[in-house]
Amino acid sequence: MKLPNAEQALIEPEKVRDYLLSASHPVGRFKSAYLQALGYSQDEWEFLRDELLALAKSDAASPGRPSEYGRKFEVRGTLRGRGGRPAGIVAVWVVRHGEDFPRFVTAYPE
Repeated sequence: MKLPNAEQALIEPEKVRDYLLSASHPVGRFKSAYLQALGYSQDEWEFLRDELLALAKSDAASPGRPSEYGRKFEVRGTLRGRGGRPAGIVAVWVVRHGEDFPRFVTAYPE
């Protein structure tokens, strides 16, 4: 199954810049260490955003855990980062009730 309307997927800048790539975020700092080792940085957060959007459009999605907010999906794939070293990632998306496009929730190492 494909992520519904993946071409309209939305990633809010704060989710990437201030959460996934933040070394000081209480939860994100653990993900940040993994992603920074791949060459991603807060200064160039758009690079990670663009790779996550490409992943959403190219890989198969599987239904995620039920959510009170809408239908969740998980997309598993590979990121290459600035150094080109492949690393597995799981990106979580939600299609909220009343919406028809996916919103980025989080990502974590596979």
